[in-house]
Amino acid sequence: MAVSGNKEFHIKADPAKVMAAIVAVERVPEWSSSHKSVVVESTHPDGRPLRVRMKVSVLGVNDEQVVDYQWVGDEKVSWTLVQSDQQKTQDGSYTLVADGDGTNVTFDLTVDLKIPMPGFIVKRGQKIALETASKGLTKFLETF
Repeated sequence: MAVSGNKEFHIKADPAKVMAAIVAVERVPEWSSSHKSVVVESTHPDGRPLRVRMKVSVLGVNDEQVVDYQWVGDEKVSWTLVQSDQQKTQDGSYTLVADGDGTNVTFDLTVDLKIPMPGFIVKRGQKIALETASKGLTKFLETF
C-alpha cells in the first residue's frame, strides 16, 4: 500500500538558491544521513540531473534506487522511481514559491514498498524522510 506525506516549510533564501542546492543532488549525503551515495548517470540538455542512482538506508532497510528527475525552472522539481530493490513506486517533488524574505517550500513524497512492513515502521520512515527534506535542506543552505 502506498504511503503519501508532505511537509511545508520556509527557507530564508531566494528560490534560485534553494533550487541550486536541490540541483546539487550529488551533495545530498551531506544533508541526508539516509543517503549513502548519489551518482548522476545522465543530465538534461541544461545540465540538470536526469537519471540518478543512489544508495539509501532508512531504519535499517538498505536500497539502491534509480530515479528520473523533471525540472520546471526554479519553481519545481519532481522525480519518479525507475528501479529499486525495496520499492514498487516512489514519486516526490519540491515546489518553491517566493515569499518576501525567502522561499516557501512544499515537499511531497509517495512511496509504495515491495516488502511487507508494519504500518508504524513505514510511517516512521516517512516521517524521517519529511523531516530530513525540511531540516536537512534548510541547514545545508546555510553553508551552500
